[in-house]
Amino acid sequence: MKCRLALPLSLLAAMLAVAFATGSELFYMLSILLLLAGITGFFSVLWASGTLSVSTRISEDTVHRGEDVLLQFSLRHKGRIPIAPVALELVSAAADSREIRLKDEPGRLQTLQMPVHAAHVGIYPSGIRACVVEDLLGLFSRRVPMDRSLFDLTVLPRTFETKPLVLSPGDPGSEAMHRATEDISAPSDVRAYQAGDAMKKIHWKLSVKKGELMVRKFDEPILQDVLIVMDCSRPPSWGHPQAEADLRDLLLETAASVFSQQAVTGHSVRMPLPGSHPVDVEKSMGVPIAFQYLARVDFSETDRFERVLMMESGRLRKVGCVVVISARLNSAMVDLMIRMRRMGPAIRLYLATFAPDDANVRPLLSRLEQASVEIETLTPRPA
Repeated sequence: MKCRLALPLSLLAAMLAVAFATGSELFYMLSILLLLAGITGFFSVLWASGTLSVSTRISEDTVHRGEDVLLQFSLRHKGRIPIAPVALELVSAAADSREIRLKDEPGRLQTLQMPVHAAHVGIYPSGIRACVVEDLLGLFSRRVPMDRSLFDLTVLPRTFETKPLVLSPGDPGSEAMHRATEDISAPSDVRAYQAGDAMKKIHWKLSVKKGELMVRKFDEPILQDVLIVMDCSRPPSWGHPQAEADLRDLLLETAASVFSQQAVTGHSVRMPLPGSHPVDVEKSMGVPIAFQYLARVDFSETDRFERVLMMESGRLRKVGCVVVISARLNSAMVDLMIRMRRMGPAIRLYLATFAPDDANVRPLLSRLEQASVEIETLTPRPA
């Protein structure tokens, strides 16, 4: 509990000194009233804060960026001595922290509804962080933490349409999936004939020997993998914190869009997410789990992105396409992507930037284009 007693005590001491010096009953009465006001304020804060109960509800705890949720707060205290309006310290995805005050209605349940706009991808604590109870004179205040009234609001990335990936040596992923039925050059076993089997698959010599039609079974060719490499270090701020948040959203939503599109193909997909809680996201986890991991990316990776690209360049044996997603571009990154392209897989770069025509970036993009690297420049769009 905080006490602001310096001024009241000084005033009380002055009135008592005057009362003793002059013998005035008026100053004695004023001193007693001031003392009673202080005692009443102290007990009013203790009573109200000790009987305070708060509950919170949210319409949804998982949404996509740009959607709205509704927060509902209910508050009640049983103190009967008047106090100042209770202050609620709110935290939500819309703002780090804000404070609102409710009317003082002892014993009555007060309810407040507040819409929250999920402007950025991430996981945000939402609800009432604490309540501050004060007396009418502002002499005493008590801050009551409300940890049970906090919950996590998960804001998932949105997706947008991306061009189909082209896998080395030039087969679009969707076409390769449709053609990846059976490789007639690699028979692996035989089985009894079934209606609809092609005549060219019949094993005639074995069929004559067994007295029934037998057909060859063939190994399915192994489709190439897709590797998604996103820069998980802190994006450039462009001189404004909002710009950095918008770039984070764009990076995450680009990764989510590419991953979800490739999840419906026959290719394996791997997306390493370094940082404070590193994880390798794979297609087998499913799109919902992948989006949850993307929402948890905090862009705390301290290694330079060039080092991440160098590490991944040693794991390209089965990779048919590498998707690089970054908000920055430099000559070292360009050299590594050209090196990866020469090793076989197709490369596509998604560059998130507010200045796609930057004179310092154009020569780097030209080098990538000359090395047959696909380039897509993206500009953030607020939700």
